[in-house]
Amino acid sequence: MTPDSQAVWRWLGRVPFAEAAREQERLRGELLRGAAPEILLLCEHDPVVTLGRSAQPGHVLATPAELARRGVTLVAASRGGDVTYHGPGQLVGYPIVRLRGGVIGHVTAMARAVTSVLAELGIDARWRRDAPGVWIGDSKICAFGVHIHRRVAIHGFALNVAASLGRAGDGFDLIVPCGLRGARTTSIGAELGAGRTAPPLHVLASRVAGALGRELGVNFVPEIASPAVNGISAVEMSGRITRMIQAS
Repeated sequence: MTPDSQAVWRWLGRVPFAEAAREQERLRGELLRGAAPEILLLCEHDPVVTLGRSAQPGHVLATPAELARRGVTLVAASRGGDVTYHGPGQLVGYPIVRLRGGVIGHVTAMARAVTSVLAELGIDARWRRDAPGVWIGDSKICAFGVHIHRRVAIHGFALNVAASLGRAGDGFDLIVPCGLRGARTTSIGAELGAGRTAPPLHVLASRVAGALGRELGVNFVPEIASPAVNGISAVEMSGRITRMIQAS
């Protein structure tokens, strides 16, 4: 798809899920009011289990005590879908954009972007509509979930990058991933094998931003915020940058 509008993308570093969710809602409101451009937020999260709108309580396998012992929070999310896990070593993307078509088209466009980046790394992955996500064989490497309001999307995808993801004790053992019992997970690091390492998240973020722009029809221009300045979080810093741009 040829990009038909210009927007920005920001690398936020590591931020709590709940903070990023609030920022998405704020930015969507500004986009709807015409006060801000479309934007792509890219980040990683502290360990968290998120419950989508279709989440089944039984798909969280750990007790509250076990979650607390392992430093994992439990958060309800406005996205669709079931239960998933986010944590360090995972690239999470939130395109806050207007829909150019339907919801399925939006999700599959994100999936095409992810699979194209994986292909550049020599990893053959496929979108599966019957079990929404990007898969390598019978192992899932990228999950998706969105929320649409007035034809503007938030939430997005979570791509497993670090080699530790997809192994025992990686956080996915706490849940039934996306409600698919018996499903396995994998990561870029695990698929690259010995002698090769996954790109750093901020480097991979740049590649993904370019691929998402091509597939979503949005020209994402980098606007990278520092992860923390004088104790100010990356999300708050990005908000301040947006307000400065609007005031200029």
